[in-house]
Amino acid sequence: MYDIPSELTRIYSFLLILTVLTHPISATTAAAQELRKGFTATPDSSVTSFQPLLNDSVGNYSLGFLRVDKSQLALVVIHNPSKEQVWAAGKGLLSRWSSQTRLSFNGSLVITDARTRVLWSSHTHGDRVRLSNTSNLIIEKGGESFSIIWQSFDFPYNTLMEGQNFTSDMTLVSSNGMYTMKLGPDFIGFYAKFVASSDPGHLYFQHNPMEAKARVMEGGGPIRVVVSPDGFMGMYQNSTAPVDVQPFTSFQQPGTGNRRVRLEPDGNLIGYYWTRSSWLVDFKQVPDQCDLPSSCGPYGMCQRGKGCSCLDDRRSYTSGRCDTIRVSDDDLCRKKYTVLRKIGVELPNKEIMAYTIMNSLEKCARACEENCTCWGAVYSNTSGFCYTIDYPIQTIVEALDDTKVGYFKVREGAGKDNKLIGLWVGLGLLCGLVLLSLGIGGVFLYKRKSRGVKGYVEEDGGGVGPYKNLGSASFKSVELSVR
Repeated sequence: MYDIPSELTRIYSFLLILTVLTHPISATTAAAQELRKGFTATPDSSVTSFQPLLNDSVGNYSLGFLRVDKSQLALVVIHNPSKEQVWAAGKGLLSRWSSQTRLSFNGSLVITDARTRVLWSSHTHGDRVRLSNTSNLIIEKGGESFSIIWQSFDFPYNTLMEGQNFTSDMTLVSSNGMYTMKLGPDFIGFYAKFVASSDPGHLYFQHNPMEAKARVMEGGGPIRVVVSPDGFMGMYQNSTAPVDVQPFTSFQQPGTGNRRVRLEPDGNLIGYYWTRSSWLVDFKQVPDQCDLPSSCGPYGMCQRGKGCSCLDDRRSYTSGRCDTIRVSDDDLCRKKYTVLRKIGVELPNKEIMAYTIMNSLEKCARACEENCTCWGAVYSNTSGFCYTIDYPIQTIVEALDDTKVGYFKVREGAGKDNKLIGLWVGLGLLCGLVLLSLGIGGVFLYKRKSRGVKGYVEEDGGGVGPYKNLGSASFKSVELSVR
C-alpha cells in the first residue's frame, strides 16, 4: 500500500541533502563558539547592519562584521541584547563592505582586501579563537590545555569593560577620534586633538588619586585602572588596595549587572550598567558640560545651568554652532584674521593650564598677537594670570566676572561659507526661473504664430520678482585689529 507520509519524508530528506550539497553552510550562516585554523568569512551582501561570526558561550556577545554607512566595514564585538559596540579591531573602519574583503584565521586573525593587502592582523601563532562571556576576544595556543597569547582587552577602543585592566600602555579613543584617555605616572589624563598632529593633544582634564587607603609610590611601577563589579572605578599600583576610588551611582549595590565605561564623542568618560533591558548612566567623569573642551563647539560660550551661546553676540546659537569654517592649524601670521574681545569669560579647567603673570591685558593680548601659533588669550585683571591658547578656539565658559577678559583671533572668512552657498543657490534658482519663463514664452509665441495671430505681449502681469540677498545674515566678527 502506498504510504504518502513516508514518501513525503523521503522526498523532504532528499531535498535537504541536495540543498546542503549544492549550498554548503558558510561561516556567515551561523556564528560559531570557536574558530580554528582554516576559518574564512566574507561580508554577506544581504546583511544590512551586523553579521555575527563568533559568539560567547551564553550568547551575550558576538564578534562580526559591522556595516557602516552602507559601504564601510568594521570588525567589532557587540553586546547582543543592546547591539552596543564594545570593541573594534584597529580602532575603527577597516575596509569596504565587499565580497573581496576577507577575514581568516591561520594562527593570526587577518583581514585582507581584494589585492590580498593586509588591513589588520593580530600577529599571532595560535590554534583557536574564542569570545569570553565578558566580551574579551581571545586567541589561544595549545592542545589539551590552552594558554592565552593575545586578547582584545589589551587593545581597547573607546570602552572599558568590567574587570578589564587599563594600563599606561593603552589608550582609549573616542569614536570621532578627537579625544583620548591615557594614564600618567599618577593620574588619569584626558586629551583633545583639535588639529592633526602626532602628539597626544591638549590636556583638558586630569584626575589625581585621593590616596585614602594607599599612596602612589614614586618608582613603585606604573598605575592601572579597573572597573569593579562593586560599582566603582579604581586606580591601583602594585597592591590590591586601590590608591583611588571613584564610586558610581550604583556603588556596592548587588545585582545591577555588567558595567562598562566609554569615552564619548564629547570627551566625557561615562559609566553604564546593564539592567537586563537597557544601559543606564551610572557615572560621569566630568559632571558639568561646561568643563568639557568643546561642549558648545568652536567659538561657543557655555553658560552654567543655561546652555550654549556664541562668543560673538551678533550670531545666534540656534544653528547649533558658532563657527562655520573648517578648523585648521595654519600659520596665523600668514592668514588674515579679525579680533574678537569678550568680557566675563574664562577657560574650562583652567586649573591645569599653564599661565604667565602679566600686569595688563594689553601685554597679554600682545603676547598672543605676536605669536603665530596663538589663537587667543584669557586674562584676569585681579590675579594677572594670562592664559594663552595654542589650538583653534573651542568652547569658552561664561565667568560672570568683568575682570576676566578674552582676546580671540577669528580667521577671515568665518561665517562666509554659508553666505556663498546661499548666494550660489539663489543665483541658480533665479537662472532656472528665467530659463523656465523664456521656455514657456517661446512655446506660447510659437503657438500664437501658428494660429496666425500677430504680436506678442512680452510681460503678462509680473515676472520673476525681486532678488533676495541670501547672505545678509552672515557672521560679522567684532573687528578691532587686522593682520
